[in-house]
Amino acid sequence: MLERLARSRSRWTGGGWAGPYPERIDPDQSKLDRFIAELYGRASFAFRRKGNDDLTRMADAVDALAGEFEALSDEELRAKAFELRGELIRHGFTRDVVARSFALIRETSARVLGLRHHRSQLMGGWAMLNGGLAEMETGEGKTITALLPAATAALANHPIHVITVNEYLAGRDAAQLRPIYEALGLTVGIVERGQETEVRRAAYDCDVTFCTNADLVFDYLRDRMALGHRRGRSRVLTKQLLGTRKPAAQSSLLLRGLHFVVIDEADSVLIDEAKTPLILSGGKDVGGDADLYRTALAVARQLARNDDFKIAESGGAAHLTPQGERRLAELVVAVRAEKDDVLWRSRRARHEIIEQALAALYIYELDKHYLVADGKVQIIDEYTGRVMPDRTWQRGLHQMIEAKEGCDVTGQRRTQASITYQRFFRRYLRLSGMSGTVGEAAGELWAVFGLKVIRIPTHRTLLRQYLGTRLYATSAEKWRFVIESAKAMREGGRPVLIGTRSVVASEQVSQLLAQSGLADHEVLNARQDKQEADIVAAAGRPGCVTVATNIAGRGTDIKLPPEVIKAGGLHVILTEFHESARIDRQLFGRCARQGNPGSVESIVSLDDELFVRYLSAPVRALAAALIRSWPSRRMSHRVGSLLQWRAQFNAERLHAKIRRQTLEQDKQFDKSLAFAGKSE
Repeated sequence: MLERLARSRSRWTGGGWAGPYPERIDPDQSKLDRFIAELYGRASFAFRRKGNDDLTRMADAVDALAGEFEALSDEELRAKAFELRGELIRHGFTRDVVARSFALIRETSARVLGLRHHRSQLMGGWAMLNGGLAEMETGEGKTITALLPAATAALANHPIHVITVNEYLAGRDAAQLRPIYEALGLTVGIVERGQETEVRRAAYDCDVTFCTNADLVFDYLRDRMALGHRRGRSRVLTKQLLGTRKPAAQSSLLLRGLHFVVIDEADSVLIDEAKTPLILSGGKDVGGDADLYRTALAVARQLARNDDFKIAESGGAAHLTPQGERRLAELVVAVRAEKDDVLWRSRRARHEIIEQALAALYIYELDKHYLVADGKVQIIDEYTGRVMPDRTWQRGLHQMIEAKEGCDVTGQRRTQASITYQRFFRRYLRLSGMSGTVGEAAGELWAVFGLKVIRIPTHRTLLRQYLGTRLYATSAEKWRFVIESAKAMREGGRPVLIGTRSVVASEQVSQLLAQSGLADHEVLNARQDKQEADIVAAAGRPGCVTVATNIAGRGTDIKLPPEVIKAGGLHVILTEFHESARIDRQLFGRCARQGNPGSVESIVSLDDELFVRYLSAPVRALAAALIRSWPSRRMSHRVGSLLQWRAQFNAERLHAKIRRQTLEQDKQFDKSLAFAGKSE
């Protein structure tokens, strides 16, 4: 069965490709196939020996070639790059040819940037070039590791997409690595928000293109929309040959195909963001009636939680109970007496709009799920902590929140195309990636994407010191000890990074710090994202205290001066566990990077969102009794760690279920609309 699954992943349509550019077809996978594949993926990761022989042999082969390439002049290195192009195109990614390519890239990097790849990075590059997902500890230099497979594949004439989780990282990585790519004779493009179409197309025409996952997927959907019914490659080529039409469909395309992709922070893109499909919206509808949304909010406020409506287990929707439906019918009588709107006459329509109003009132919170800037509601990405200004919620929810916050109500946008991250990234001919926190998702990554997770050994011994978990009964106690810990570390000359889950929590900590005499601290959240580079650059100074949301998580490299390293390095305080332990580990990974010392601790309370949502009230009450009866640090750590494991297990299980349902619904939707064309 696993062999059949692997074969389905390696097929192209008709031995070539059916669309206007190369991409894989979606594999036809049954539930049994996926279940067995998940077991295999977990077992493969669990029993694979760290630093296996294949990776070691590649590192040895590159090391053996070091002297040969060090003796070459800059002009000779460039000539070698041209020579390697032919070898890679003729022979593919064989070990001998790739070893020469890696040696060339390493020497070029050392001369241009002063950065020479070490053995762990060579191993990570080889794992990715073979279609694997390299798990490398935070601070191991994943950015320069990605240079190895990306440049090698580009020399082999494959268009390369390098995916980062936000534009800041895409711009930073492109600027840092551009001189190396250009020294190898390769071109570099970057896709950014707000670019003109021709500039965007030119970026994709480069050998290596840096972009975010969202930008890439939306550009792919735009290509599908531009093609319309002219998606067959044979039709496009026939029109080209006959000259009946300058291939408008072909010339208007942005991408050149889904050839080879390297995903930085792959678990964030392929797992965390895979719960919701990406929807490409077009012109505005006529449904932007502010009065309608304000009326719906007024009606929704008269419904009682738990009696008239309940919040779904996933926490993302509200549903009316039978009692709530009867209560709504009574309330609508008064509404219809004043406003004879067709929406209030339809039982189904009024149920949907009231449920969206309930979600806006009781689920989506200001400065947590969104913020209001320049009179507009802007969504905050829960995983990265960044604002997504071009994104909106669907089915009237965004307009409902605009009405709730007193903003101008925009019209709803008409859905033109949609696709899930799972379906999109499975279409790449060669998919690879890297992350510091991906082992927990090894089974799902193999089952869905055919990605085998390979753990890469660290270059230097990890010196991170974990001080344990402090669990308190209330938030007030928690914040008091957070401030005390930050003060103690600051007095020792160490910088402190305090991690929070929301904008409002970060600002609350900021106020408490100011009241305690630490007014000279920095805050980094969605409001200050434009100052991110400056804040991060200063976060490693002696005694500096920085409060940050997840915006200071993935990809953030805090540089430490020698006196800080001598004092013990950066100290990280996590103030609330996330729904995935991987995100907690990303925050911890801001310290003790590249062999430097550092320490982390978790200071949490029983009324944190994770515990309230995913643990029962009796369990929380028992935990409170335990830590009050035995107020020792050891008991606090044991109880806190146990509750963390259980709550995150429940959360991850729910999210995995939602991702499966999202993928299945996407496929089912395509089947149900097969007569009218696909949803994308």
